[in-house]
Amino acid sequence: MSKKHYTSLASSLFGKFACREYPSSLQNMINKSYVRSMGLDMSRFDAPQSYKSLNKLFTRALKVMPEIDKNDDAIISPVDALITDCGQITEGKAYQIKGMSYDIEGLLGSNYAGDVKLFDGGNYVNFYLSPKDYHRYHMPLSLQILSATHIPGKLYPVNMPLLKNKLNLFIENERVVLECVLKDGKKLFMVLVGALNVGKMKLTFDDRIQTNASAKEITSYKYDDLHFAKGDLFGWFEMGSTIVMFTETGLAAFDDLQAGQQVTFGDTIGKVVC
Repeated sequence: MSKKHYTSLASSLFGKFACREYPSSLQNMINKSYVRSMGLDMSRFDAPQSYKSLNKLFTRALKVMPEIDKNDDAIISPVDALITDCGQITEGKAYQIKGMSYDIEGLLGSNYAGDVKLFDGGNYVNFYLSPKDYHRYHMPLSLQILSATHIPGKLYPVNMPLLKNKLNLFIENERVVLECVLKDGKKLFMVLVGALNVGKMKLTFDDRIQTNASAKEITSYKYDDLHFAKGDLFGWFEMGSTIVMFTETGLAAFDDLQAGQQVTFGDTIGKVVC
């Protein structure tokens, strides 16, 4: 039996610490220390002392949901994040950061090899969630999820230094690929990329997918009638990580979005043009 990579072991150990509920005085100190050291803005959330574990603070819910553009053509940010890169997919390649390309077939895996050609000329957007960000993720559009594929891997950090220096970082890391379709049949993929520390990616619609666990093989699940409205919650990261979104050729435009931009869940970041 192969051993877990050291990044997964470290993440599992940190996860045990983060999920443990300590006596209230100690937990309050842990939570407040984390808020202070990471510079969390808690104005949209409950007070730090209300969370019974550090993990519950990580995965905190918003007190009030933001107003979102209800126009069917408006694409919203699914998360609070830094846009580390965005642009057009060319010859099957996207960028984890400027100058550091990778093959999207390698990221999506062999299950979706036949879909890669659909995305040439389409768009990619990388959303990086830092440890201080809101960790829940929501639907950028009203979509149907056709399938979810879990690809085990490592849990390297996905911060800026690694993005700049480690080739194929997203491809090496553990990830969950979501194959989605709009009502007109155009496809959109979202890839949840794991990262160091807790390393877990939760999905509200399928608890069979357990990340940073004992799985060694790729597993895929298909869904017959799984629909979400724009803005619906569909899961959360336990600690910060990255979502990569790919849109089929001719589906969307992200004219005002650029690398280095900070976005908040619910912001309008693009539009459907097909």
